[in-house]
Amino acid sequence: MKQFGIGISVLASMAALGAYFVLASPRMPGVKAASDQAIPRGKGFDFYVLVLSWSPTYCQDSQARRRDTAQCNGPRPYAFVVHGLWPQFEQGYPRACPTNQARPSQIQARAMLDIMPSERLVHHQWDNHGVCSGLSAPDYLRVTRAAAERVRIPFVYASAPDWRRVTAGEVEAAFVAANPDMRETTVAVAQRGKNLSEVRICLTLNLTPRACPEVDQGGARPQTRLSLPPSRG
Repeated sequence: MKQFGIGISVLASMAALGAYFVLASPRMPGVKAASDQAIPRGKGFDFYVLVLSWSPTYCQDSQARRRDTAQCNGPRPYAFVVHGLWPQFEQGYPRACPTNQARPSQIQARAMLDIMPSERLVHHQWDNHGVCSGLSAPDYLRVTRAAAERVRIPFVYASAPDWRRVTAGEVEAAFVAANPDMRETTVAVAQRGKNLSEVRICLTLNLTPRACPEVDQGGARPQTRLSLPPSRG
């Protein structure tokens, strides 16, 4: 559907050879992966957007470095991390919906730290998006983990020891190659300034990839050239 330069063929070939990196790190002791349990089904919206943040871009901001020291200055060299799972309408999206559900407990938030870099982020995502899912906080976090487990990060984005330049189209194509059930219309790339900021992946309520025209059209154009700040370590 979209035409890109020679960089795409290299990325796609690496992914096709099975050079994949699973987003979630090894399971935390005593915490079951969401795939071990029935996945709760949300209600009141049309589909999910799984948002993966390129952590080094976030940490380029001095305020972010002061606020999130573990993510930006700690021992773990984050690359892509789960930013959140957003309920979405075909046009527009709900946000900060009224709810009588309790916020995630400290234990529940900490259980997400293998895929989300801070408890503050877990609570922020619940307050703005989880409350619109029709789920309790524990169930929303289970669905978030299950969504992350269904996406493979292309090997070339598992880490970034040096600055690199890519196009938005190259990023999309690499994700499609690493996840054969996706299409370019499933994936959108967001930027902050001239840097890669996020990859947004549209999923059904059953967490299978699906097209999402509004989200896709709101992303960077395929030919947009982006920088990737390096991860630490």
